[in-house]
Amino acid sequence: MSNSGPGRVAFVGCSTVGALQAQAVRRAVSVGGRRVKTVDVHAHAGVPAAMALMNLKLPTEALLMSSPAARLRAMDEQGIDVEALSINPYWYKAEREVARELIRLQNEALAEACAANPERFVAFASVALQHPDLAAEQLEDGVKRLGLRGAAIGGSVEGAELSDPRFHPFWAKAESLGALVFIHPQGTAELEGTSRLKGNGLLTNTIGNPLETTIALSHLIFDGTLDRFPGLTICAAHGGGYLPSYGARSDAILTTFPDRCPGALQKRPTQYLRQLYYDSIVFTGEALRHLAAEVGPDRIVMGTDYPYPWTSTSVDHILATPGLSDADRVAILGGTAATLLGIKT
Repeated sequence: MSNSGPGRVAFVGCSTVGALQAQAVRRAVSVGGRRVKTVDVHAHAGVPAAMALMNLKLPTEALLMSSPAARLRAMDEQGIDVEALSINPYWYKAEREVARELIRLQNEALAEACAANPERFVAFASVALQHPDLAAEQLEDGVKRLGLRGAAIGGSVEGAELSDPRFHPFWAKAESLGALVFIHPQGTAELEGTSRLKGNGLLTNTIGNPLETTIALSHLIFDGTLDRFPGLTICAAHGGGYLPSYGARSDAILTTFPDRCPGALQKRPTQYLRQLYYDSIVFTGEALRHLAAEVGPDRIVMGTDYPYPWTSTSVDHILATPGLSDADRVAILGGTAATLLGIKT
């Protein structure tokens, strides 16, 4: 595939990742002496032609690769066999017809990138969630016509929670298609308007991103969305934010302040956590071990957040995590994601 055309996918790179080094030997990952297929569910890309519709361009600090070759070299170095490409939503302000064209450009470009390297790339469809009926159509078109494997959405939509009834048409479509929905946070705009996240540490991202995921998942649970659509398959970025580490407080609220939880949930909040999926971006072996203890190792899939170097080597992170069995490691490295995304193993 050539990236010379305006509708092509731009594979975003980062100079600290070493993606532009000389041809790398492809790392083969083994567990217990057996080669395993590794799948990265959290890998970023962009489509310049679509971004131009909103007068945007890829960040200047990123490197735009002229072909997938450098991206593949980086994957080979990391031991990543398959990347599931996704695009963080930036189009939730777009009017309906602009959003329709923008998503068409993106999804067709993603499908083209996957078709050019079918053994190495799959992709999540983009959807214009601010127009829920259109988003449902775009998801179905992406899955059925273009062969995309689900949808990537933000943790909120211009201040509206994902549990808002206006989004029910999208959730109903995702459930009926059995499509994996990858939730990636957009930050916490309501805090960014105050001084709380200003100052050092890029707190809008460091704290704001996992916080938004925590809020989004909590609303999906407490507002009854997961009861209304019990067949949903959802994967939350960054280990699900803070919620899996403090989910028992959500259970306790049912008895501590029952009047603030109108409407009977069908299960305890922590039980809903064990029906969702989470990427492995939690930084330490102990954090990953704890996540596995809270939600189950069968609910964790590998993520790298490529090209952003939040983690040095996600494969080694999983291999070195204490308390996991070989079967757990195989599942987290790629077995579970392969099942969710329809990837042959």
